[in-house]
Amino acid sequence: MTTRLAHAKINLALIVGPVREGGKHEVVTVMQRVDLADTIELSESEGLTVVGFADDTIVTRALTALAAVAGVEPRWSVRITKEIPVSAGLGGGSSDAATALLLANDSLESPLALERLSAIAAEIGADVPFFLQEGPQLGTADGSRLAPLDLPEGFTVLLVVPNDIRKESTASVYAAFDERGGAAGFDERRAALVAVLAAMREANDLAALPMNDLATSPLANRLLSAGAIRADVSGAGPCVYGVFADRARANEAHRDLRRFGRTWLTTARR
Repeated sequence: MTTRLAHAKINLALIVGPVREGGKHEVVTVMQRVDLADTIELSESEGLTVVGFADDTIVTRALTALAAVAGVEPRWSVRITKEIPVSAGLGGGSSDAATALLLANDSLESPLALERLSAIAAEIGADVPFFLQEGPQLGTADGSRLAPLDLPEGFTVLLVVPNDIRKESTASVYAAFDERGGAAGFDERRAALVAVLAAMREANDLAALPMNDLATSPLANRLLSAGAIRADVSGAGPCVYGVFADRARANEAHRDLRRFGRTWLTTARR
C-alpha cells in the first residue's frame, strides 16, 4: 500500500471570460495549495474499488481512464480519508483524483510520462492537472493549461465555509455569470491580473489581485477587517479564504469567525 496527501487549493484570483468552443468558459486563475488535505491510500487489487467516500465518481473515472491509456486492467483499491470540505471551491475531488493518478501510475510496470498523465487529468476535470504539478500555477484556457508562478511563500490562510449556505452547482454559478453578462471586459481584467503578477514581490502584494468574477461573500470584508491582506471566495464557492502575513492575527480571526461557519487555519505550501 502507498499513501499520499491530496492537498486543497484556493484560487487567489479567478477571471472568467466567454464560453469556449466545447462549452467551457475561458478563465485565468491563480491556484495555490494549502496544507489542508485528504489522505489517499492505494494498493493493488483484483479490480477497481474506491472506499471511504461514498459519493466518489472522479477518482474512479480517473483510474479507469489511466488503465485504458496504459493498456492494463484497473486493478487498484483506493481508500479516501476526507478532510477537505466537499463542494466548497477547494478542489478536494480534483486533488483526490490527481493523487490517485500519481499513485496508480507509479505502480505501473511502465509509468506514463507526466505530460501524458496531465492529458488524462485534463479530460477528467479542469482543476485536476494542477494537482499533478508542484507550486502555484497560472491556469488559462479552461484552467487546465498551466504555467508556474513565483509567489510569496509561507503566508497563513484562514478558510471559512459559511453556515446555512447551500452550495450551488458549478454549472448554475457559471449560468448566473452568463446571465449578468459577466464576460464583458475580460481582456482588460486579464491584463490587469498579469500586471499584478509581474509586479509581485511580497505577501502584501497579493492585496492587489482582482476579485473573483464568479462569487462574492460578506465574510470577505470581515476577514479584511480582522487583518487579512486579501480575502475572497475560492472557485465557485462557498468557501471564503483570508490571507494573513501575521500568524497571530490569523489566530485571532480564527477564533472570531468560528461563529460564522466551519473554519480551518492552514498555510500556503509549494
